[in-house]
Amino acid sequence: MLERKASDGDLMEDILWQVKAKQVKEDLKNGKRQDGRAVDEFRELTIETGISENAEGSARVKLGKTEVIAGVKLITGEPYPDSPDEGTISIGAELLPLASPEFEAGPPREAAIELARVVDRGIRESKTIDFKKLCIRKGELVWIAFIDCYAVNDDGNLFDATAIACIAALHKTKIPKLDKDDKIVKKGFSGDLAVEKTPLLTTFYKIGNTIVLDANLGEQKAADARVSIASTEDNILTAFQKGGQGTFNAKEIEWCIETAVKKAKDVRKKI
Repeated sequence: MLERKASDGDLMEDILWQVKAKQVKEDLKNGKRQDGRAVDEFRELTIETGISENAEGSARVKLGKTEVIAGVKLITGEPYPDSPDEGTISIGAELLPLASPEFEAGPPREAAIELARVVDRGIRESKTIDFKKLCIRKGELVWIAFIDCYAVNDDGNLFDATAIACIAALHKTKIPKLDKDDKIVKKGFSGDLAVEKTPLLTTFYKIGNTIVLDANLGEQKAADARVSIASTEDNILTAFQKGGQGTFNAKEIEWCIETAVKKAKDVRKKI
């Protein structure tokens, strides 16, 4: 198997990021973020839906300069033996090379797999979709919702941007119409997908002794640890994922949870 060797350009880029990370830490010690935001403030968020004519539901999300596209495609399939009257969802994430020089073409790597799993867990465990409503004929035929996510530009915090894109796309998803032979009727729809909950992911990065919400890429590079928290509109936590080598104490986690629930309410108003 061929492996990509680090070039002089890669080494120079690493050095530049180290310099930027050091400056980020110095600024935070002085009580400020480089872009002027408060530690618990999101970047500007824009959501556009219906961007694909071929998907049953789609959305483009821009969180600062970070941009993600999500598309929902519904296909029919056989249910799992242990849940004969339930459909399901499958979330995949692709980190396109155009989004960052760190991303490469090919099979999903660890970062893409983790991104998809964290977003999937927040949606699945919240019962966003009642899988029983995806059943066409018990034990024979169900709907399977594939949600494909694409990072178009990475300027930090792909977790939250991807989660928002998925939820926004699901809210606009229509269920295809089937003919008498259970074939999907092109451009035909039988109704809207029933979305029961609107879980949102809120991610925090710990840089030195400071915790910031929605880190941009420079802050992300400087971070020692990360925690992502998914919450619903009724304040139920449905996913919790910690990353990085650093740690959070109990008081810090408590602050992150309280802030996550509060900030998710603000974002939810835009979906």
